Amino acid sequence: MDQKLQIHLALVDSAPLTNIEALELDRLPEHLIVIGGGYGGLEFAQAYRRFGSRVTILHHVAQLLDRADADVAAEIVRMFTSEGIDVLSPAKIVSVRRRSGTEVTIDIETGFGESQVCGSDLLVATGRIPNAAGTGLESAGIEIDERGCIKVNERLETTAPNVWAIGECAGSPQFTHASLDDFRVIHDNLAGGNRSTRNRVIPSCLFTDPPLAQIGLAENEAKRQGIEVQVAKSPMMAVLRTRTIDGTNGFMKALIDPNDGKILGFTMIGPEAGEVMAVVQMAMLAGFQSTVLKDAILTHPTMAEGLNVIFSNVKSASRDAGNTNDIKSPVAAA
Repeated sequence: MDQKLQIHLALVDSAPLTNIEALELDRLPEHLIVIGGGYGGLEFAQAYRRFGSRVTILHHVAQLLDRADADVAAEIVRMFTSEGIDVLSPAKIVSVRRRSGTEVTIDIETGFGESQVCGSDLLVATGRIPNAAGTGLESAGIEIDERGCIKVNERLETTAPNVWAIGECAGSPQFTHASLDDFRVIHDNLAGGNRSTRNRVIPSCLFTDPPLAQIGLAENEAKRQGIEVQVAKSPMMAVLRTRTIDGTNGFMKALIDPNDGKILGFTMIGPEAGEVMAVVQMAMLAGFQSTVLKDAILTHPTMAEGLNVIFSNVKSASRDAGNTNDIKSPVAAA
């Protein structure tokens, strides 16, 4: 039998928790093993650690949050390990024995060789896949794409007349706010409009403490696509509000077009990251240059005031389209 299939069957036999059961537990796991270093796995890992469980994260590749920038993932690991969460990555699962809820043992291979992780409970948080295939949709003329999602056009119309698809089953990003916008697209089109999903800029937020928020282009994506950018980065300690609430972990990072000064992307790990990101998102949607946020009079002391800090040096650097060095914002004086 194929090893992957063996492991899959062993996981099924171990009766692991999913995100559903993890929200319904009426007891505290002594030692929770989390398989998966994505959004769900990280959020549950930190939550249960703060409840009092010992927590170990197993991730199949070296970097948590596979698609994130390396410095973002490294900051998450630093914060988690400082809270006593064990992070093992890359960790290849070799076998799974016993049952979650009593005692479960996982044999793994890491860069240091083979080892075992023993815990009381197992949470599988490796993501979800579409389940539209095999449901008989083809009999209605609805096609499934190569990912297993319902095939739709940019108006969210399926291949069958007068049939629409919405949310994750249609291949939209797996966020509630993306599905909400899908609803708006379909609603407006049913009313005679011509709304599209083309070129949508969809934000994301990892709800750890502090949270991670991201909008637009990430630095690794810019490099992969050969897009020239200015990178401005500032520690959260530079935002005076973080000192009043003892929340100085994390940083802000912005990507700027060196030719026109517009904001191409923004990432923040820090308190109220999702709210601060929304400010940047509005500037991006309006097509503003970064100097708009640099010069804005923002209430003191707030987290958004950090936008003054991170964008403070972008204007002079953006005059030189050939200069792609990172811009480091100084820590503000107390």
